[in-house]
Amino acid sequence: MRKILIISLLLFNGIAGFAQRNPAEPDMSKLDGLVGKWTRTNAKPGTSGYEQWERKSLTELKGFVARIKGSDTIITERTTLLLKDNAIYYVADVKENEKPVYFKLTQLTDNGFVCENPEHDFPKMITYTLDGNKLKATISGDGKAIDYLFVKADK
Repeated sequence: MRKILIISLLLFNGIAGFAQRNPAEPDMSKLDGLVGKWTRTNAKPGTSGYEQWERKSLTELKGFVARIKGSDTIITERTTLLLKDNAIYYVADVKENEKPVYFKLTQLTDNGFVCENPEHDFPKMITYTLDGNKLKATISGDGKAIDYLFVKADK
């Protein structure tokens, strides 16, 4: 009986330890505010759109950006936030680029983050700011900036 108890405790501690975040790694839980569907509020006339995120694991969030025009919904970008080599990366996969583009997270707060890739043509910086049920995503570089404004579509 005692062996079973000791083995059970060792297994539980091993599983619990596996599920815990390495304290040397950035805290991806600060990105959980993104999870859900966000409806774009500043789309061009005649179009609408949304951005959607879901948590895939302790080290990865997956998302996509969709544009709606009439009855057509087009996925314009597939996005990932992932922990790799003790850093967080925003990975943008768009048809215009041969391969996904990695932007390294350079700032992470309780209400947003900044990711940068100074080698990329445009954008060079991606900024997300959360304010309750509002989300502002800004892409910028070389003196140009474009804001994408959203409201939370689901609670």
